[in-house]
Amino acid sequence: MSGPLELPQVEPDACERADAARNRERILCAARRLFGERGAGEVSMDEVAEAAGVGKGTLFRRFGSRASLAAALLSERERAFQEGFIRGEPPLGPGAPARERLIAFGEALLDTLDAHSELLLAAETGPARFAHPAYAVHRLHVTLLLRELDPGCDAELLADSLLAALGAELHVYLRDARGMSLARIKAGWRQLVDGVAGGEPAGLGGPASGARAADAGVFRA
Repeated sequence: MSGPLELPQVEPDACERADAARNRERILCAARRLFGERGAGEVSMDEVAEAAGVGKGTLFRRFGSRASLAAALLSERERAFQEGFIRGEPPLGPGAPARERLIAFGEALLDTLDAHSELLLAAETGPARFAHPAYAVHRLHVTLLLRELDPGCDAELLADSLLAALGAELHVYLRDARGMSLARIKAGWRQLVDGVAGGEPAGLGGPASGARAADAGVFRA
């Protein structure tokens, strides 16, 4: 992905009215505070509207659902992430081999999942994850890297399959219910990529292999 790519935007349009912009900021501030205090899954849209001092109609017209509201709170981080893998430094950005870029992409996304799992769970409810513009950008990026790795593979199917391993619901399950560390989950991601890339399995060599030996891959639990 060396060419420019329009990033999905949740931010307001430049021509947005001043009062609408103020309402948007009040809603986001209220949601950020309530989600931080109680967890995104425990806060209703009615509570957000009341805390922001806006009508429920205003809130739903602007964001539509709690998933969209959570996604808006994550939008700045998502934009920075996209800038990183589209135009940033390697191995996340251009200039590294496709395998290394794919590993770096998943590890960076896992860091975000680990730090913001509550918000991401709320943003990914039901089909919301697949309908969000950010998922389309992730899927395109992974598809292009897979085609670079193996032009003959079914890159579109494999891209969605790999991204399934980077969903918030699965990450929280592995971390909280199965007790797996972030390092172990990342090692599993590297194994997934190596299974597709056909390369030497990450974790069997290199400077970090010793640290991962005691925290073996996710699929051997």
